[in-house]
Amino acid sequence: MSDKQKNNQQNMTIYDYEDKYVRRQNSRGARLLLFVLAALVGVFLVWCLLSITLQIWGIHPYAGYAAAAVSAVLFIFIYIVPVVKICRSDYFLTNVNSTHAWQAKRHNKRVRRNIAEKIVDFNASVDGAGWYDDKIVGDMAVALKSGDDEALKAALTDLYKGKIKKTAREIIFKCSLKSAAYSALSQSSRIDAALVVVVNLQLVKDIVFLYGFRPSDAKLVKIFASVVQNALIAYGLGSVKIGNGIVKTMGDAAKGIPFLGTAISALVDSSIQGLTNGTMTAVIGFQTIKYLNKEYNLQNILDGIEVAETEAELQETCEELEQELRKNPRVRQGA
Repeated sequence: MSDKQKNNQQNMTIYDYEDKYVRRQNSRGARLLLFVLAALVGVFLVWCLLSITLQIWGIHPYAGYAAAAVSAVLFIFIYIVPVVKICRSDYFLTNVNSTHAWQAKRHNKRVRRNIAEKIVDFNASVDGAGWYDDKIVGDMAVALKSGDDEALKAALTDLYKGKIKKTAREIIFKCSLKSAAYSALSQSSRIDAALVVVVNLQLVKDIVFLYGFRPSDAKLVKIFASVVQNALIAYGLGSVKIGNGIVKTMGDAAKGIPFLGTAISALVDSSIQGLTNGTMTAVIGFQTIKYLNKEYNLQNILDGIEVAETEAELQETCEELEQELRKNPRVRQGA
């Protein structure tokens, strides 16, 4: 943070923060909508798995039984586990007014310590992960032991701006590549949609684990809405084949060569679909990072604001009221 930004933060009051950053939100409504969207993702995934199972059932009943059992196990590991891990992660309170600022600051301090402890433990227990900067994690461990909250915040900020940012981009690229490759290989719209849901949820879970906290409910609603949108688009791509215009052009150009036209058509069509699904996955990854960085920066700003003046103002107002009542007994007597 630059000196100018630090001075601006020091000059900012809790009322300035409230005017600039706080937006009216229905927290209960956001939580309910988050539950609905998560359930919608689950229902969509169940429908995809059920459709695939029924196809296998049509080939042979015993194979259908096996597919049903495998689908049930898969649903637990590829949907329930990621969603539960995402939703149960810590998050910062940043959309708060002057009344709840103290509670939010205490909550955010606890969250920062929890994040630091998770990162230190992970770095010590997992060899060769390379997710975090060893030196900064070492400084963080010292700050945890000494109870130095300022040093802890500085170490976390350095990690988020440096190694974690780089690692997050690598995770996004790998998941986007998976989404693109799976879609290019698959020739089923249902399989495409299911794979997009699975890879997207895995991506969000991995980024949340990497950062140590999740976005707020309101931001998580937008992320899950994007997952639903990506799944529907992936299903539509497999059904409608939006790349047919380009495919037809290339196929017509290769008409004179036996078999080549068909091969090019299949290749281009799957590549377009794979590229689209991979791009949509990347968008969700960077959307998640954007929300995490924004809320981390906001909690840093909130933590740097002195909110004790609200109590001082209350005390000052009470003293002025008492003095006024002493000066004017009639006011006290109701005259």
